[in-house]
Amino acid sequence: MRNLLLGSFVALHGLVHLWYVTLALRLVEYRADMGWTGESWLFTGVLGDATTRALATAVYLLAVVAFLGAGIGLGLGSEWARLGAVISAVYSTVVIVMFWGGGLSMLVQKGLLALVINAVILAAVVLGARH
Repeated sequence: MRNLLLGSFVALHGLVHLWYVTLALRLVEYRADMGWTGESWLFTGVLGDATTRALATAVYLLAVVAFLGAGIGLGLGSEWARLGAVISAVYSTVVIVMFWGGGLSMLVQKGLLALVINAVILAAVVLGARH
């Protein structure tokens, strides 16, 4: 049961990354309370807006796939899935930091909660492996 709960949590966290894909593709009209602007402190100035959003789409979709795979694997009790969950959480953290738009307002909407969830996933997987 623990594997199923952790796997479901990991997979659902991965699906949340689709929100960044939605914003990057501008599938919804942007509003300030949505958080992420589609800009990156690291890439926008160098690559421009359109290329940055295209890159964000690709890397966030990869995060979705990685978390879904790890979540399904964890739910099934596969040992390889623990490493997959660790890689997914670390990857997601790096992506969120790279695509952070800057500024300190609305940190939760810009990915702070996702960083906390990534840390929880890492702790659950690492501590779970010791038992």
